[in-house]
Amino acid sequence: MVSCSATLDVPRQLALFLSSLLAAHRRTIGTPRRSRALSPFRQAVLVLRRLRHGACIHCLARDAGIAKATA
Repeated sequence: MVSCSATLDVPRQLALFLSSLLAAHRRTIGTPRRSRALSPFRQAVLVLRRLRHGACIHCLARDAGIAKATA
């Protein structure tokens, strides 16, 4: 079973790079500012935790302070 730890063992620069890609994509598709539950950086951390550790959706949602359906 995977731990629900909120730590991420990747360089912060990787999360920042991914968040810049997410922000650029949001601009490209015309997503209004502040219309998403998570900022691009918090979304990047959520995705990286899922990919790196296989964290369960329940844990990701709880740690991010969002609904499980949103995660």
